[in-house]
Amino acid sequence: MILLPLAVIDFINIMAIIKIGTRESQLAVWQATLVQTILAQHQVKSELHYIKSDGDIDLVTPLYALGVQGVFTKTLDAALLSKKIDIAVHSMKDVPTQLAKGIVQAAVLPRASFNDILVYRNDTNFLENTQLPAVIATSSIRRKAQWLHRYPNHTIENLRGNVNTRLQKVANSQWHGAIFAAAGLERIHLRPEKSIDLTWMLPAPAQGAIMVVCREKDIATYQMIHAINDAPTELCTKIERDFLQALMGGCSTPISALATCTDKEVIFKGNITGTDGKLQYNIEKRAAINLAKNLGFEAANELLLTDAKILIESIKNAK
Repeated sequence: MILLPLAVIDFINIMAIIKIGTRESQLAVWQATLVQTILAQHQVKSELHYIKSDGDIDLVTPLYALGVQGVFTKTLDAALLSKKIDIAVHSMKDVPTQLAKGIVQAAVLPRASFNDILVYRNDTNFLENTQLPAVIATSSIRRKAQWLHRYPNHTIENLRGNVNTRLQKVANSQWHGAIFAAAGLERIHLRPEKSIDLTWMLPAPAQGAIMVVCREKDIATYQMIHAINDAPTELCTKIERDFLQALMGGCSTPISALATCTDKEVIFKGNITGTDGKLQYNIEKRAAINLAKNLGFEAANELLLTDAKILIESIKNAK
């Protein structure tokens, strides 16, 4: 990518009003507004443009049954490529590992909590005995698989809608609880008191991170947005998404990954779980920060040398 002189970028900063594309949900708007606030701190003017995605229109079908990647991003991609907007803001875990042609990652913001949480209705006594029956709600095949691996006698119900709608459905149901991303609820101050962190559950690749994308040929916008990039989060999420891409490449898969940085090294944990929860293959690797760039690919390749490859093929064939 050709970089522009700083004097040119400064001139563009003064003259341009960046059009920020976002979904209409409360969480999506919060994320886009955060980007807008950060840009304002860099003297960049911007305005929000609201776009409804396919994932927001169909609130009944389980996400993993919609049969497409980028269900929350492709409408924004189209708006970006047609120059209706200049950048788009996404929950990074919703973004396909292969971006649409002509679109590039411009920045990743500092990560919030990567944990999944359980929002429960009455109490958590049903979790103490893994053999007891219970009903848990989620639309995520990854959460479903990991939950059934730990609680094989539980039943999983589908749960769709924005976070407000899902919380209301839990309150009105007879379910024992439902699984949410901690970051989504905490960012808009909706995390209920009746909730616990699922520290045993590995998150989706890039969960808790926010990605900003722009057109590949829009060099000036890329440079403006890249100025707000957080390098440690960029590295960790790249490793996680590389792991996902090397194994299957899709967002709606029972693949989990988490990379965390210390001062000296990156610690990576990943797994793939059968959709019925019966089989699970785990891997953990460490590398010095300056040698960790390809850690996700390395972990995936090691896993593919085990019986995990058979499980992966069976999941691919079932789609």
